Amino acid sequence: MELSVLDLIPVRSRQTTAQALHASTRLAQKADGLGYTRYWVAEHHNMKAVASTNPAVLIALVASRTERIRVGSGGVMLPNHAPLVVAEQFALLEAAAPGRIDLGIGRAPGSDPVVTAVLAQSGATSDVNRFPNNVSDIIALLATDGATVELTSGKEYSLRSTPVADGSPTVWLLGSSDYSATLAASFGLPYVFANHFAGRGADRALDLYRSGFQPSVHAEKPQTFMTANAVVAESSDEAYAQALPNLLQMARLRTNKPMGPLDTIEEAEAAETDALTEEFIQQALDGYIIGDPATAAAKAQALARQYDVDELMVSPVAGSYDADPLEAIPARERTLELLASELLTVD
Repeated sequence: MELSVLDLIPVRSRQTTAQALHASTRLAQKADGLGYTRYWVAEHHNMKAVASTNPAVLIALVASRTERIRVGSGGVMLPNHAPLVVAEQFALLEAAAPGRIDLGIGRAPGSDPVVTAVLAQSGATSDVNRFPNNVSDIIALLATDGATVELTSGKEYSLRSTPVADGSPTVWLLGSSDYSATLAASFGLPYVFANHFAGRGADRALDLYRSGFQPSVHAEKPQTFMTANAVVAESSDEAYAQALPNLLQMARLRTNKPMGPLDTIEEAEAAETDALTEEFIQQALDGYIIGDPATAAAKAQALARQYDVDELMVSPVAGSYDADPLEAIPARERTLELLASELLTVD
């Protein structure tokens, strides 16, 4: 089995953005050394507990601090960006780290309506219905020989994302619904089901993707993997304690409660919860890879078998104790170490 990492770059109590970035850089270097396949960052806006706002900038940072691991976006939320700008960014990233860049593209805005309106004022946003056209434009612009566009005058105009490309990043479509799965199949693109927050619908989405897949220059056969939240510790009790801050944060998000920086483990244990929050936590736990190393590895393998994938992308969501250093999250690093010790073999 191959393992990869999805990082939202969490920001906890009393931690600055700079410290959160430092912690994630350490985590990426750990994943690189342990033999993980990819390290992807997300795009979320105006969230007090998430520093992953600009994938292209973060990918450049991570790629510069690692040696072999593929680095990518999980994902770029395309309605927020002009296709040419995305193509230019990722063409440069591929030139800087050849053969190591993944461009994961999502259809959701990754923000609330106010942030979307702010982005729209600059003209950066596009109608979500243009998503298939924008994906096609990015793929064409990332080609080593560029693309040709037709002007309103009828003349043709040559357009490139970078002057002399000798390679292009791998484009993936991300999603948690039938739409992206069907679109990825029709384009012949690799596809990722966002299981770490969707929690349901994976069977149907993957069936649609595999049954409708059209071979292309991007992929000869269906290529897909799953995401899952993961917390692994020396004991299952410790793993569940480390998972609580993330579970509470997700419960607040789902139940429209106020959200701040991520709680520490002590803060999460002291937090008052209602019946709805407790119900959400119990339901969410079913989708987590959580426990001691042997238990977590068995859950990871079962998930891979259930959905017939050879790769899992884990989002290490272990929390921090009050006494932990602010520029590191030891429990997240330990999750990667323990899972790798059970499932990965490094030459």
